[in-house]
Amino acid sequence: MKEIMLKIIGKQVTLDAEEEQLEFVTEGKYYEKDDSVYLLYDESEFSGMEGCTTSLKITGETIKMKRFGENIGLDTEIEFEKGKRFKGYYDTPFGSVEMEVLTNDVVNNIVKTEGKGKLNIDYNISLRGLSEGRSILDIEII
Repeated sequence: MKEIMLKIIGKQVTLDAEEEQLEFVTEGKYYEKDDSVYLLYDESEFSGMEGCTTSLKITGETIKMKRFGENIGLDTEIEFEKGKRFKGYYDTPFGSVEMEVLTNDVVNNIVKTEGKGKLNIDYNISLRGLSEGRSILDIEII
C-alpha cells in the first residue's frame, strides 16, 4: 500500500442548470490487487461526510465506490459503468434514501506502473424525493 495525495473535484448540476463545485486535496492510499486499482481516503468536514472513508475499486472502465464509517448508518455502494443504471441506497443524516445512478461516462487514465493519473466519472443521480441532477467527479493522484 502506497501513501498518495488526491485532488478531488466534484461538480453538481441541478435540473435548473445551477452548478456547484467542491474541490479538496487529501491524503489517501493506493494499492493494486489482481486486475484492480484501489484508492482509499477519509472524507473531511469540508465534504460533509466527516468520519467516513471512501474506497474506490477501479477495474478498467468500471468503478465501485463504497463509503463506510461510524458516522453513517448504512454503508453506501455505487457502481459506475458507462451506459448502465445502478440502484441502491444513499445514507443521509435523516436516514437512507433510495438512489438511482445512470453513468454517462467513465474515463480511467491511471497508469498502474506509476501509481499516478486521473479518473473522470460523469453521472446522473436521483435521490427519491430529495434531489435529481448530474454530477461530474474528477479524481487525480498527485
